[in-house]
Amino acid sequence: MVDHLEQQFQALESQESVIPDYPGQDHILIIEDDRRLAELTRDYLEANGFQVTLEADGAKGVDRILTLQPDLVILDLMLPGEDGLAICRRVRPNFAGPIMMLTARTDDLDQVLGLEMGADDYVPKPVQPRVLLARMRALLRRADAPAPNGEMRLRFENLEIDNATREARLSGERIDLTSAEFDLLWLLARNAGRVLTREEIFSDLRGIKYDGQDRSIDVRVSRIRPKIGDDPNQPHRIKTVRSKGYLFVKDS
Repeated sequence: MVDHLEQQFQALESQESVIPDYPGQDHILIIEDDRRLAELTRDYLEANGFQVTLEADGAKGVDRILTLQPDLVILDLMLPGEDGLAICRRVRPNFAGPIMMLTARTDDLDQVLGLEMGADDYVPKPVQPRVLLARMRALLRRADAPAPNGEMRLRFENLEIDNATREARLSGERIDLTSAEFDLLWLLARNAGRVLTREEIFSDLRGIKYDGQDRSIDVRVSRIRPKIGDDPNQPHRIKTVRSKGYLFVKDS
């Protein structure tokens, strides 16, 4: 896998220039115990304008994330000391930035568990460098995106969603949402009363086509519902429209 990636990295580095299309020095923390893979990824990201910190020990992962508060974390699933799922679960209450999980395993259950623990994206290894970069940029753009058309705050009964602060409150109490969960909630809420297909959601949030199999949106909706006071068994706010997508119900 590393040899495969190394060939791709070398091919990209042999080009005349590598031109970043995401401005600024975003800080990326890579928690990966495969040293060569981590170093290749670091070199490629630094060539594209990012500041990168490496950590190989899963046991130090939580402390590194909470101390550094990076703009984005690339987190391997299988790590010595503490695995990526446990790290993700432990940092989520105190880290709001995007977390991208990497793994060589292809089990759908791993993806679902990762998303349920609070990961924002899940990328199987080996990943093409340009694909990794594109997914990272999409996560960073969403985290920094201003509210469209000046729309900053939405309210539905006792649910308030503020896109300026990227916070949601239920009866005045702040809701614990991951970055990806907030993005999805905001997208559904600002389109209240209209069914959004999975194709539309994927295009808007991830910039990719829906492949008909990815369950990440369904997992996030299932996590959001109880957080906003919606009954998971008989939802009244975020309804599933069979064979289509989701509908955020307007106040009557």
